[in-house]
Amino acid sequence: MTAVISPVDATRTVGGIRAHAVRVLSAAHVPTPEVDAELLIAHVLGVSRGQVQAKALTDSPLDTEQAFAVIEAVERRAAREPLQHITGRAPFRRLELAVGPGVFVPRPETESVAQVAIDALAAVASPEPVAVDLGTGSGAIAISLAVEVPHARVVAVENSTAAFIWAKQNAAESGVENLRMVFADLAEALPELDGAVDVVVSNPPYIPVDAIPRDPEVRLFDPAAALYGGEDGLDVVRDVSRRALALLRPGGTLVLEHGELQGESIRDLLAADGWRAPATHRDLLGRDRTTVALR
Repeated sequence: MTAVISPVDATRTVGGIRAHAVRVLSAAHVPTPEVDAELLIAHVLGVSRGQVQAKALTDSPLDTEQAFAVIEAVERRAAREPLQHITGRAPFRRLELAVGPGVFVPRPETESVAQVAIDALAAVASPEPVAVDLGTGSGAIAISLAVEVPHARVVAVENSTAAFIWAKQNAAESGVENLRMVFADLAEALPELDGAVDVVVSNPPYIPVDAIPRDPEVRLFDPAAALYGGEDGLDVVRDVSRRALALLRPGGTLVLEHGELQGESIRDLLAADGWRAPATHRDLLGRDRTTVALR
């Protein structure tokens, strides 16, 4: 009779549990099974991904508690729960952000949007330029601005209670002292700053309501309020445009993230609102991602 080997018995080493995790995640059609397997093991063991790879090569042993913890994490990921919800962290530029239910998980492509805003803010000829992030979510863009342009004043606006809590936590963890968090609707926020802001940046919800995302991680776990922007996806973009026109000083810069097929529509919208020189920039994958305009 052939003995039945339990998953734990088969995964008493880092190499064994890595192979098990890759098989499970591949069967669940997770897009990057090797990467996710190694990151989940790293999270459980409290080591880096590189250390996991080294331990896998040397077949370092695992104790039962560690093996069960990895198997549980892998099962959650196989159910298409976002990797960042399982680890509780999301890398973004220089930051490691706390994320979880109720907040939009920051995407790598948004790093290029942040870069455009950082460059615009750093170029302002003022000893203390002012930036506003409308709809900050986890705080990714706002905290990056505060960290990377330390002489600036940054204000982050959010109207979701859950997201605001995550953003406050991330701001506190970053240690920045030049960032202020404001709980408010972005369409009406910060009237006291009208005409005094140098850069307004926003990653608003821009998915049309009938364009349901294919990825379960997005469709099932990201908050709907952070995804959908009305029939054409541009309802919140219109609010951002109107509010930024009031907030920015003459010559100030608006930086907007959007979907790869929305550049032309957003340029037309901004031009109709009276913005000058709207221009769309591509992300690192060559897709339209950021539109910039001048007040």
